[in-house]
Amino acid sequence: MTSPVSGFSKKNKQEKIQWLVENYLQNDPIAKQTLERYWNSDTALQRLHDDFVENTLSNYYLPFGIAPNFLINGKFYAIPMVIEESSVVAAASNAAKFWSDRGGFKAEVINTEKNGQIHINYFGKPEDLEQFFLLVKPKLITGIAALQKNMKQRGGGLLEIQLENSTEKLAGYYQLHCTFETKDAMGANFINSCLESMAEIFESEVEQYEPFQVSQQFPEVVLSILSNYVPNCRVRAEVSCKLKQLDGKKVDGKDFAKRFVRAVDIAGVERKRAVTHNKGIMNGIDAVVLATGNDFRAVEAGIHAYAAKDGAYRSLTHASIEGDTFRFWMEIPLALGTIGGLTSLHPLVKLALRILENPNARELMQIVAVAGLAQNFAAIRSLVTTGIQKGHMKMHLMNILNQLEATSEEKEQAVEHFNERAVSHNAVVTFVTQLRS
Repeated sequence: MTSPVSGFSKKNKQEKIQWLVENYLQNDPIAKQTLERYWNSDTALQRLHDDFVENTLSNYYLPFGIAPNFLINGKFYAIPMVIEESSVVAAASNAAKFWSDRGGFKAEVINTEKNGQIHINYFGKPEDLEQFFLLVKPKLITGIAALQKNMKQRGGGLLEIQLENSTEKLAGYYQLHCTFETKDAMGANFINSCLESMAEIFESEVEQYEPFQVSQQFPEVVLSILSNYVPNCRVRAEVSCKLKQLDGKKVDGKDFAKRFVRAVDIAGVERKRAVTHNKGIMNGIDAVVLATGNDFRAVEAGIHAYAAKDGAYRSLTHASIEGDTFRFWMEIPLALGTIGGLTSLHPLVKLALRILENPNARELMQIVAVAGLAQNFAAIRSLVTTGIQKGHMKMHLMNILNQLEATSEEKEQAVEHFNERAVSHNAVVTFVTQLRS
């Protein structure tokens, strides 16, 4: 059994790798070479990557792809996507091209309000805490004036503070619910700094409030933190067209629309389907969020919570047939930023934002939502027509060929061979083996 290591964070990168190889990788020289192989030859760039997180050993690369032909609110975009899953970029691109010939995507930002809470324990009289809050609220606001100065100049800052009695959920539980506008910044550090500063002011004022001294019941701050559930920071994306415009090769537009709407309705009532349905939406959303240096874990958590806002986990998208018109839309919470964090540090993030023509946060919200809607449209379209595996396995073919270390010539022959044949791992192995024999 390997014993604990002391002072690991103080070791340099080579020393950390050596310790790892000796203690967990059986002194395997290939393991060490693999870690070192993915270092960037540009030492300055590598130092930048090393400073993003702690105990960095190497870089973990993901493909940076592009999905062109997205017509959003009358403007064409090429959308950068960072993802490892086959067929996602191709599906998004196909959906973009499909809708570019039918009026494109419409998107609008409904609100950009974010929030955070100061969570409080208090077992005294509710009216005492309510009166105290009214007295201390102005001090909480003025106490963060310095923190807010730059944000206020950009049109953002603290919007409101409300005392919420949550004792029905948990005995003695209250919270100060604070709402913020952070403009083009992601805002996490700003919101958390404001909350922690207000919590300190709150606690210092508690000790001087006479009713608490009389009752000996003092409010206690448990924690202060932003929330990644941002139902008031929402964006809507949609597409629509005449049923006749959905006609295609061996596809009747009216029948396709009915099957499509039914598929979305099933995801609206069946959790087992809804989870996979929404995962497909997040394929598109996460890929753009990653490419633009935003926090995809926060986005994921907030969106999935929103999918369950009515007490049951449901589809994020909706579809309908109204007369002779097909409509498909989605409304989701998205807290994104285009300044701060990795947006000013990571070279590929900066490039991704340039490709998108340097959008502000509201524009990025629209682009990301559209990517998710497009991905979902492509998936459902496949499911109700040819099936998901035909296209997906075609894309997966290259992964299998790379695992087999196929040559360029072998890859060309394999692509041609499987053009009209079902792709499976066994079938590809058999084909390559026969080629080589």
